Amino acid sequence: MNGNPFDDPLALKNSRLHFVKNGAMAPVDGFAENENLFLSEAYFAFCDFVQRPEFSCVGAKAALNREGLGFAIYPELGSAESVAGLARDLCHFARSTIATANEYATFVAVFRGPRGIDEATFERFLWQQLEQLHALDSVYFDWDPLVRPDLSDPQFSFSFAGCAFYVIGLHGESSREARRFPWPTLVFNPHEQFQRLRRDGKWKRMQHTIREREVALQGSINPMVRDFGEESEARQYSGRAVAKDWTPPTAGKCPFAH
Repeated sequence: MNGNPFDDPLALKNSRLHFVKNGAMAPVDGFAENENLFLSEAYFAFCDFVQRPEFSCVGAKAALNREGLGFAIYPELGSAESVAGLARDLCHFARSTIATANEYATFVAVFRGPRGIDEATFERFLWQQLEQLHALDSVYFDWDPLVRPDLSDPQFSFSFAGCAFYVIGLHGESSREARRFPWPTLVFNPHEQFQRLRRDGKWKRMQHTIREREVALQGSINPMVRDFGEESEARQYSGRAVAKDWTPPTAGKCPFAH
């Protein structure tokens, strides 16, 4: 498919995708970074957050240090404006060489609000946002065939623009230190990069380092984290500890069915 199918007026108005080049954010569509003070504030806060010596996710550190980072800011999580802008930017990111060629790549979407919400409320907003993205995506793209759309399937992973993503939610009230960031944030990690790391024999070493750092930071490993294929990764997205019989707070039982 040529062009970006999400180039509608609302998306163009709310699109804020930047890539990191030579240590600074470079706007994809030519608008200047200083057009929005929140953009700079959120970006530098994220850099400080990730570059802390005790921060556990070494993959995020590598993506930032090796300039494999896409970064954008949006209005309220789950709003029509945010869904439109994020759909356009996530599609662009999924097709970019940043996502397809870098060993470590990630797209960080930061939202102005809502802030001060508890973990269960954030979880509802997260799944609302993903459902709304899928409603737009399903018009143009099939689910990535390497993963499954069934939320209960151990092979589940979120898909957008034909690309599977492992989604990490951050917010100010998270019980996990590594997920505690001042604004609601969704981090989209291309699923393929984890497959490459496994093929190259690097994933187990990285996983061991992450878990060691998580214990040092929090005192325990995140109980929700499992290897892909052991159980649905949907349980991990919000960062909230959930029971065995947990089901996502979605609008329907099969929200990602075409």
